[in-house]
Amino acid sequence: MVQHKTVLKVADNTGAHSIYVIHIFGGSKRKFGYLSDIVKAIVKSADPTSMVKEGEQATAVIVRTHKEYFRPDGSYIRFDDNAAVLIDNKTDKNPLGTRIFGPVARELKEKEFNKIVSMAGEVL
Repeated sequence: MVQHKTVLKVADNTGAHSIYVIHIFGGSKRKFGYLSDIVKAIVKSADPTSMVKEGEQATAVIVRTHKEYFRPDGSYIRFDDNAAVLIDNKTDKNPLGTRIFGPVARELKEKEFNKIVSMAGEVL
């Protein structure tokens, strides 16, 4: 579960280290974001030679959450951290980076983030 002002790790090789959530897409009064939700965020820390700069707005998809997520088959999935992957825009859903670090949830496949799932090392 991710809400406004949450700081997320970046799980790709764009050069950003952490992002700060400012909006969760899906409604004007939406308070929380879960796995495979798209958020608008500000890059809080990044490498000086990265493709995204500090203070820049970016669109990201949530790939890991520390709060457990209830699946329809009755099981739960929970990760050690909150992480996101930067994408180019909401409609194309293509990642900005070329590598994904760490595991991702299979809910991304259901929401048609196929390129992110294929680049990930492990899908849980």
